[in-house]
Amino acid sequence: MNLALEAPPLHTLAIAGRDERFPVNRVFCVGRNYAAHAREMGKDPDREPPFFFMKPAAAVVDAATPSSVPYPPKTKNYHHEIELVVAIGRGGRDIPIAQALEHVYGYAVGLDMTRRDLQLEARDKGRPWEFGKSFAQSAPIGALHRAQDIGHPAAAAITLTVNGQPRQSSDIAKLIWSVSECVAYLSEYEALEPGDIIMTGTPEGVNAVVATDVMRGEVQGLGAIEVRVTA
Repeated sequence: MNLALEAPPLHTLAIAGRDERFPVNRVFCVGRNYAAHAREMGKDPDREPPFFFMKPAAAVVDAATPSSVPYPPKTKNYHHEIELVVAIGRGGRDIPIAQALEHVYGYAVGLDMTRRDLQLEARDKGRPWEFGKSFAQSAPIGALHRAQDIGHPAAAAITLTVNGQPRQSSDIAKLIWSVSECVAYLSEYEALEPGDIIMTGTPEGVNAVVATDVMRGEVQGLGAIEVRVTA
């Protein structure tokens, strides 16, 4: 193939205990998937159908080892959101809930970094969230743990500290929409493809970080990530 320009880089994630890497295709994010977080954002936590937004593959940062993200431009309110990350290994459309986990390659710890002021301004004006959510290096993700090695976690502590101080603490059992339900529902609207990533939402306690802050996020059984904010 004769390309007019150099092809953009392929973004990949480490796989725990293995030499090969996981190629990232698309990143889907579930909004307000913990009731307490919905309340802190001023929204009703009733179990309405899930909604999704997307990040580009360029948002992904390999955080399998201590890493860093730059404080992004055009914001004065840069927030952390710790999340359980799901990696899709087998694609499909209209996937039944009972078979959804068969499409999951593995799980990881991730951060949905957010320019909260831009997100809320866009939300209040009825505009898209892209500038608040879908920017480069806004999704640090740790090493993937294969489902065939660890199974499918349904309950596990999910926590985040900033400079050693607790910020977020919950359990993935409190997801409003489970991993199976998210995979199945999303596949009704978009055929899932190998390499897709689903970030399943964040619990309460989101807050701002500034340059030099160090975030440590963990999901029990999936290890921890450490991400520093640089100027």
